[in-house]
Amino acid sequence: MSAQLPPPTASGNRLAVIASHLSCPPLGSPAAMSGEKEAALAAEPIATGTPTIFDKIIRKEIPSQVVYEDEKVLSFRDVSPQAPTHIIIIAKVNDGLSRLSKAEERHVEVLGSLLYAAKIVAKQEGLDDGFRIVINDGPKGTQWVYHHLHVHLLGGRQMNWPPG
Repeated sequence: MSAQLPPPTASGNRLAVIASHLSCPPLGSPAAMSGEKEAALAAEPIATGTPTIFDKIIRKEIPSQVVYEDEKVLSFRDVSPQAPTHIIIIAKVNDGLSRLSKAEERHVEVLGSLLYAAKIVAKQEGLDDGFRIVINDGPKGTQWVYHHLHVHLLGGRQMNWPPG
């Protein structure tokens, strides 16, 4: 039985795009954001209901630099960091929670686990002076194609608002 390769994208083979994404341009640059979107589009399956890139990371099919894991969540370093510390936190079982705007009362425990894990990871990473939690929602919120809610933990430098 031979291994099947993922379907190609406009940018070439999905795995090749993900692999090329591991060498990143400078933090916050347009190229970094473009690279993140391209990697997301390459890694995400076309049809919903099929495994997401995060499902594959949870199953260890795609390598990640894990910084914290318990029975409910997995936290790993972002491959395209937007701050000196940029960690993604995902629920191991998300109960169909693809976006924060789709949350229902049954998701309260999942959401609480994600935020509590962020607190643990921030302490573990030495972010005692503060950090930012970001949850993107939908295409206009820069959640391009991931169908698995995730939390970004950002820290290690002053997070100015408004930017610029």
